[in-house]
This record gives sequence, C-alpha cells and structure tokens, in this order.
Amino acid sequence: MLPLLLVSMDVSVLYFAIPAISADLRPGSTQQLWILDIYGFVLAGLLITMGALGDRIGRRRLLLIGAAVFGVASVAAGYAHTPGALIAARALLGVGGACLMPSTLALIRGLFLDAAQRAKAITLWTTVMAGGVAFGPVVSGALLEHFWWGAVFLINLPAMALLLVLAPLLLPEFRAPATGRFDILSAVLSLAALLPLIQGIKELAKNGYEPLSVLAIVVGLAFGAVFLVRQPRLDQPMADPALLRRAAYGGSVLVNLLAMAATVGYAVFLTQYLQSVLGKSPFEAALWSLVPSLGIVVAAPAGAALATRLDRARVMCGGLLLSAAGFGWLSQVRTDSALWTVLVGSAMYAAGLVTAMTLANELALGAAPPERAGSAAAVLESGQELGGALGMAILGSIGAAVYSADMDSAAPDAPDAARETLGGALAVAQRLGGAAGDSLLVSAREAFTHGMGYAGVGAAVTMVGAAVLSGTVLRHARTGEETAEPRAGAPEGRPGATAGRTGAPGGTR
Repeated sequence: MLPLLLVSMDVSVLYFAIPAISADLRPGSTQQLWILDIYGFVLAGLLITMGALGDRIGRRRLLLIGAAVFGVASVAAGYAHTPGALIAARALLGVGGACLMPSTLALIRGLFLDAAQRAKAITLWTTVMAGGVAFGPVVSGALLEHFWWGAVFLINLPAMALLLVLAPLLLPEFRAPATGRFDILSAVLSLAALLPLIQGIKELAKNGYEPLSVLAIVVGLAFGAVFLVRQPRLDQPMADPALLRRAAYGGSVLVNLLAMAATVGYAVFLTQYLQSVLGKSPFEAALWSLVPSLGIVVAAPAGAALATRLDRARVMCGGLLLSAAGFGWLSQVRTDSALWTVLVGSAMYAAGLVTAMTLANELALGAAPPERAGSAAAVLESGQELGGALGMAILGSIGAAVYSADMDSAAPDAPDAARETLGGALAVAQRLGGAAGDSLLVSAREAFTHGMGYAGVGAAVTMVGAAVLSGTVLRHARTGEETAEPRAGAPEGRPGATAGRTGAPGGTR
C-alpha cells in the first residue's frame, strides 16, 4: 500500500503547485502541459512492459527497482532548475511508477492464495488508490502553505526509503516458473500503441478536432493491432489473448475501463464547478472533494461482504447503478444549488464505482494464472488509463459543446475565449468589470452548469451500460480457485517462513 499511495498521489499532486512552478521556472505553455502530463503518459505507456518484466525477474525485485527510481526522480524533480529538467524528472517518475503499480497488485495475487483474504486485500488496494488521487491536491496545498514547490516531490523520499528497507524483510519473491525470452519488440509495440493513443484522445478533449490528434490515434491503434497479432505467437505473451477472451478477465477489464471513463471525465467538471461556480478556493475545493471519499471507506468493504453471499455480477451491477443514480442526481445541479447536494451526488457515484471496481479487480486478478499476475495486473491498469483518457474526451466534448451553444445564444458578441471555456469567460469578465462583466459571468456559469448536467447524463448512461455488461458477461464468472486451478507461481521464500507452506503472512493454503 505504501508505494501505491505515493504513485496515485503523484497523478494529482501538481494541481496546486503549477502556479508556483510557473513563477519560478517560467515554462512556456507547451512545457507546462508536458510538466503536468508526462508522468501519466510514461506511466501508462510502460505498464504492460513492466508487468511482464516483473513476472520474469521477480515482482519484489521490480518493486525495489521502482522504489529506487522513484526516489531518485523525486529528488531530481524537487531540485529542478529548468522546465526541461523538471519534465525529464517527471518522466523518470513515470518509469518508477510503472515499475511499482503492477508489482503491488501482482504481489497480492501471490501473497493471498485464499480467495476471501485476497478479496479483502484488493478492497484495500482499490480504496488506497482512489484515496491517493483524491488526497494528492490536499497534500500539495498543505505543503505549499509552508514550503517551496519542490516539497511536493520530496515527500516521496521517506516512504520510498521505508519501502526499500521493509520490502526485503516482509515480502517474498514471486516470479514465473518458466520465464522464456523477454520480447523487446512487444515492449516497443505496447509503448508505441499506448502513448500516441492516449495523447491523441487527450488532445481531442482539450482542443477539439485536429488532424494531428486523429493521426496520433490512428497510429496508436495500428501499433496496438500489430501488438495483439504478435502475442499469440509468443511462448510468454505480454497480453495473453486467451486470458482476454475469458469473461471473468476481459469483462472485468472492460467494466473498469468504463468506470474510469465516467470518473475521470466527470471529475474535471466537478472541480471547476466547486471553484469557478461556487467560488471555493482551490484548497477549499480539494478539502470538500474529500468528503465523498469517506463513503468509499464504507462502500468498498460492504460490497466485498455482499459478494460473499451473492453473485459478484449482481453486486457490481448494483454498485454501477448506484453510481448512475449519483451522476443522474448531479445532472440536476444548478448554479445556485447547495453544496450538500453536490456532495451527496458525488458520494453516491464514488461509493458505487469503487464497489464495482473492487470486485472487478478481484475477479480479474483471480482469473489470471498466478505466474501471469504481473502482466494481468498491467493490462487491467492500462485499461483504466485508457478509460480515463476516453472519459475526458467524450464527456469533455459533450460539456464543451453545450457550453459553446449556450454562450453563442446568450452572449454572441463576447470574445471567442469567453464562448469556448469557463476559464476564458472568467478572465474576460474580470477585464470588462462592471455590469457587463457580471452579466457575462452569470451567463458563463449557467452555460457551464448546463454542460456539466449533460456530462452527468453521459456518465450515467455509461454506468448503466457497464451495469448491463457486468450483469450479462460477468454473470456466474469465477476466479481461478473457484474453478479449481492448479497452483503455480508460488513465492520463492521470505524470512521466517517456508515458501512451500505459506502463501501469506500468518496463513496457509
């Protein structure tokens, strides 16, 4: 959980630090975008490669390598003196994160051979991952109150140092019994597929249709097709086509992708609503956004407990329908809505989504052979990254289209910047001042909230589709233990225990 918390926090920890970084390093607009995005791009692009590598060289070893890289990169980022140096350090952080993320989930697959124990562990894993993303801006804001911007990176160092000390003592090593040759070409193809695909989708979400963005998506899909065609020909494929065809695994990957699309796609609107419509400061908005996360702590274990009595697909379907109801509730939010109404809707969709994603993670990981856990976890996490990019593009486009249409009608003479984004309208209104500025601001806030409502409807429809998918494809799906899989990929040993006897600290198979 220690590396997972830090890696997930680093996705959002720069939200408050960017103004301070801009004032100190003076990056250009393109450099600033790369400072924000390069970490997620590298992380997503390398997940499949690192997951497969961990199966071959050992998941604990890869975890330790990732911790060392993450620590070194954190120091480099904290003391960067130029925009280029910070971009390079953030890229190296992505490399370290790609080593750490699949290793944590894959280690759980080997540590907890008992399905009930593993369900509890994966529940905690999903909760910590979601909590880290939500907690990142709060940590960033608190640190920036007292320290310089580099502190948001240096906070990683104690955790990584602790991991380097404790992991060899507490974690057994796991690696596949027969590793085969590592296919470098597949690693290159996975990177060449994911990076342009995610970049192209995000650029479409930000700037609308552009030939280069479409070309990037086409190139990514082409490399992805070559990657998938190559995998069945390998003795040790990075993404096993046979595993993807299994309903328990492939269906869970798809449900997770849709869940992340709704979560990430709508989060952009919710953050802007709290700040630019309700007038909260960035730090206040981050603190209020933590309130719905408290429901996750209750919902995730409650869903896992229900899944021991009911079919998982039914519980997942219920969670996804709860999230759809939450998004539907939020689609009715207006500019003068009380804060509590936003928090209730957010708590509903967050609780339902995390319940469903927890069970999907458990089902997918249990369906994968233990010796393939690293690759299986990496494909699952890559699907989540792709889902987030798709959500930003699709829901963002819906909201932007409604906003522009409303502004063209309400303020046709306003500058283009005001009719394109709420941020542009705020800047123009500030320059205008007086009654003209106030009128433009009212129109922009109403148009944005209207667009956010349609984005909520889109997210709700996505969740209903995911619920139908889980109720049909995943109905009666079973994990490996439930289909009497043979044991494989056992731990090589850990201090104070016998590897052949123990599968988890304090427990036996």
